[in-house]
Formats: sequence, structure tokens, C-alpha cells
Amino acid sequence: MVIQSFEDRREGGQRLAENLKEYAHRSDAIILALPRGGVLVAQEVAEALGLPFDVFVVRKIGVPGHPELAMGAVASHDVQYLNEEIISDLDISLNQVERVIRQEREELERREKLYRRGRPPVDLKGKVAILVDDGLATGASMLAAVQAVRSQSPKEIIAAVPVIAASSIPTIQQEVDRLVFVLAPSDFYAVGRWYSEFDQTSDAQVGEALKKRVRG
Repeated sequence: MVIQSFEDRREGGQRLAENLKEYAHRSDAIILALPRGGVLVAQEVAEALGLPFDVFVVRKIGVPGHPELAMGAVASHDVQYLNEEIISDLDISLNQVERVIRQEREELERREKLYRRGRPPVDLKGKVAILVDDGLATGASMLAAVQAVRSQSPKEIIAAVPVIAASSIPTIQQEVDRLVFVLAPSDFYAVGRWYSEFDQTSDAQVGEALKKRVRG
């Protein structure tokens, strides 16, 4: 059986944009990319819909020894999300959790400074905030981003990704106004499985994409 997938993140963004056409050219809508992987996806969505876009920095809190498995995430505005079930099941100590949180907070602050270069965060009050990533496994990063965005009083929060693990759909749906995706495989395994090309997005690529932000 041939597994349906995307050539790369840009194709993922183009196909995702087709499911978001109703938001095209809306003056109250903005695309928020979860860097780094979500930036190239978000750039394609923003260009297709004629919407502005910016980054919304979130850092996954990886399980010690298995950093690809998220036990939570941290986001701007001191927002923190922890998956207590994973932490309990894997018997991860409070000290271990706190150590990883400190490391990821430092990296979050570094990226905020690097990507923004003095630009203030966008005002989300009364906006339709469309949060975009390249895919969701546990959804920890997206959930942290949603909490942080909600604190800024947007009109609507939409989570949008090319691919999401089917098992994560209910968790995400109950936290956002709308969840938009292209693929939702039950045998998910990892985000990268659903892309033919899945190279790590660099800080330089993020910076270049932000220079070309669509103004609407």
C-alpha cells in the first residue's frame, strides 16, 4: 500500500491552505508559525491566503534520553504545559522535569531575540489566530501555544497542520475553536514519516521567511 505523504513542508503548506480558504484576505486573521518546523508550512499558507504571518515561539520539553518524545512544552508569556500521564508512566522525577524546562526556556528566549530582532509580538486581541505547525504527534507544543495565545484575548483560535496523529485529535479539538488538517493517520509514528523530505529547518531559513512576511 502506498502511504500518502507530502514532498516537503512547502507542499504540506500548500495543501493545508486549501482547507483554510474561507480565511483568505480577512483583515482580522493572522498566521502564527510554530518555529522552526512550522515556519515553511506557515509561509506557504500565508502566501496562498494573502494573510500576514509571524512566529510564535514554543519549545517542546523532551523526555530525558528520548528528546523526540514530548512530556510537555513551554511558550512565550511564561506558559507551560506538562503531560502528567507521560511523566507518571515513565517515572520521570521532578528534578529531571525542571532541568529540561530550564534548558528549553533558555533556548526559547534565544530564539525570541533572534527571530524578532527588536520587533514587538503581534497584538492578537480580537484576531483570528491560526497556529500552524508541520505536524502534531502528542500535540504538546500546540497546546502550550494555544494557552499562550488565549491569554491575549483573540476572537478565535485555529490549530492547522498538514498531518496529525489520529489519537491526538480529541485533545486538540477540545482546546481550540477549530482544528484543520490534511492527513490524520492512525499509524502515525512520527511527523517526519509523512514527508519525503524532512530536513531540519534552520534559524537562517526562519529569518529569511520572516523577511518576506505577507502584509495582507
